[in-house]
Amino acid sequence: MNFRSDNEVGAHPAIIEAVGRAFAAGPVHSYGGDEWTQRVVQRLRDLFEKPDLAAFPVTTGTAANSLALACCTPPWGSIFCHPNSHIAEEETNAPEFFTSGARLFRVEGPGGKIDPRKLAGALAQPVYGVVHYPQPSTVSVTQATECGTVYGPEEVAAIATSTHRHGLKLHMDGARFANALAFVGCTPAELSWKAGVDVLSFGATKNGAMAAEVVVFFNAELAREFEFRRKRGGHLLSKMRLLSSQLEAYLTDGLWLANARHANAMARRLVAGLTPLKGTQLLYPVEANEIFVVLPAHMHDALAAGGAQYHPWPSDRPGERAFRLVTAFDTSAADVDQFLSIAKAA
Repeated sequence: MNFRSDNEVGAHPAIIEAVGRAFAAGPVHSYGGDEWTQRVVQRLRDLFEKPDLAAFPVTTGTAANSLALACCTPPWGSIFCHPNSHIAEEETNAPEFFTSGARLFRVEGPGGKIDPRKLAGALAQPVYGVVHYPQPSTVSVTQATECGTVYGPEEVAAIATSTHRHGLKLHMDGARFANALAFVGCTPAELSWKAGVDVLSFGATKNGAMAAEVVVFFNAELAREFEFRRKRGGHLLSKMRLLSSQLEAYLTDGLWLANARHANAMARRLVAGLTPLKGTQLLYPVEANEIFVVLPAHMHDALAAGGAQYHPWPSDRPGERAFRLVTAFDTSAADVDQFLSIAKAA
């Protein structure tokens, strides 16, 4: 009953097998010159209906976000994001480092989403061209958000409208893009570049890969510096097929979406069993694979004693004990039902 994080689970067998086959193939070109990397780029072009997109594998979400933002933001620029976003809270100033000094501006909004009206107000400040102020350069949204909510295509488009009106670029941290897409039910293109996204950090690690992400530029002009930044930052792998073979398997036969649908379904199963119980309360709508819930003290104690694992989470109300539960591509229904059985008994 490990619901601590989708980072803690293993990798999908098909992905592990694909890496083994890639290395059993013998010597191949290094630094991304291999056939796996080329096929991944083509698969992404087909998937996103964008023949001219540029795509670059990296090992971590932090690298994907930071390198992507560095291609959109000069050292004197500013990046607008939600206060709870990963780049603001959990990347140890990596975006500031890789941009060589850009500043993050937080824009509030309920449920982990940027409020488009507050964003419009922030972007309308008279700082453009004024040498004394950081220059607005990029807006970054998280999909799904750190609160487990999802931006629909129309919400992304509303943010993109304000972003592009002022000449900024829109970045999407898509560490859980698959979970968001599985919830919304539209096409990958409709949830990304057709809604106005310029660059996407497309996640795989949380959804069945060993360690693989890919930066996808829908505006290929923004990618001109990426390869140099990736190399300078120490994120260009010589044996790139280690990453690309994971990504190719991830994108084959819809594995990435099947994994996400399963994780989302296990989250809904948990919610359906938890919410009728006395003393429980959701902090946010459950739209992907994360659940933020208030549990009575005796219920939490019983679950902990029974071996359930999950994270404490801050609540706005004093005295409340809130927690985060995360389901994954390999979460079993039996584990969910065991968790609910203990909770119900308590």
